[in-house]
Amino acid sequence: MAGKTPIIVRVRNFLHRHYVETIRLYYIHVWGMNIGKGVRLSMTAKLDRTNPSDLTIGDYTFLTFRSVVLTHDFVNRQHKPVKIGSYCFIGCGALIMPGVTIGDHCIIGANTLVREDVPSHCVVVGNPGKIIRRDVVTVAWGMIPRPGEKMPDGSDPPVPS
Repeated sequence: MAGKTPIIVRVRNFLHRHYVETIRLYYIHVWGMNIGKGVRLSMTAKLDRTNPSDLTIGDYTFLTFRSVVLTHDFVNRQHKPVKIGSYCFIGCGALIMPGVTIGDHCIIGANTLVREDVPSHCVVVGNPGKIIRRDVVTVAWGMIPRPGEKMPDGSDPPVPS
């Protein structure tokens, strides 16, 4: 029996995958958000529903627990679009402010406050968020690829330019 995954773990993983997909479809069809395929949203991630059509999340991005994405500035009475690219990882407790664009293949660290645009292939941490690394390559859900690992479509990970 060594190496075989217990049935309860397989059932739990199956249910979790379908629950996550149901949440994604709920945000798309009920709230009108633009959320790409393969996106993982933690059950405690908060997506601003004040201005839902101005939120875009690219394919295979992961928003972890307690991350928050805002599309409105209540004090200044403004609605601003937010775009998070594909193959990104948004760490726990991260706060993405209104009007921010995060490029593809980015990693946003835990408890990071993102107030300014982030170019593709960067790691951002801190409060306020600062770029600490460039030319990062990620695969699905913002993970650093293992040697030989492919993108979800079977292609090689991109080389930052």
